[in-house]
Amino acid sequence: MSGNRCDYARPRQTRIIKPTRRSNSGVFPFRSEMPIPYESSLERDFLIRAEHFNCVFEIVPQPVKIPFIGMDGRRYTYTPDFLVYYKLGNHSPLDPPKPLLVEVKPEEDWRRHWREWLPKWKAARRFASERGWVFHINDESRIRDKAFENIQFLARYKRLEFAPEDIRAVLDSVREVGCPPIQYLLERHFMGAYRGVGISMLWHMIATRLLECDISQPLSDLIEVWVSDDE
Repeated sequence: MSGNRCDYARPRQTRIIKPTRRSNSGVFPFRSEMPIPYESSLERDFLIRAEHFNCVFEIVPQPVKIPFIGMDGRRYTYTPDFLVYYKLGNHSPLDPPKPLLVEVKPEEDWRRHWREWLPKWKAARRFASERGWVFHINDESRIRDKAFENIQFLARYKRLEFAPEDIRAVLDSVREVGCPPIQYLLERHFMGAYRGVGISMLWHMIATRLLECDISQPLSDLIEVWVSDDE
């Protein structure tokens, strides 16, 4: 079982996102395999952040239309931004990680309109719960955090190329030690004039998920790394 699922029909995109002059809309090439449309820079950053985490299996844009009754008593439909599926990972098949139904909204907007939007968000929370999902509103505090800052920093190293034998040597060292700090690997494999190359290669290995680290922590020589489960 590679990703979580439920007994309901698998959602597909329900609303087509068209580019406009007034929004930062576009298409994000999720893992170079799945083009996912977005309607704002914050939605794009949500996708950039999610792409980094191996536990994310799939993201469905504009996944469902949810009926709700507004404050004026009229009937409406609401379409959240994304549905995120996760890999089973270390979870038990009897207790898989719940898919995440997400509304991406700037904090300024949801704080200004929360009373007006509360009925549709209550409906979304109920809709998700009935299907074994969870519903979250993600603003800048959840998206543009330290992890996102680190992911942006690592992006410049992602397309670099290094000798396969050098990468294998580092992976063997990490497996041998368990969770060594970057400093240990630099001293073992990249002494003197090679230190700069070593730093670039280690950042590349984290960016491409050959190595894992706590991406929410500051990236430095002291951060510990381990071999990715997907390596």
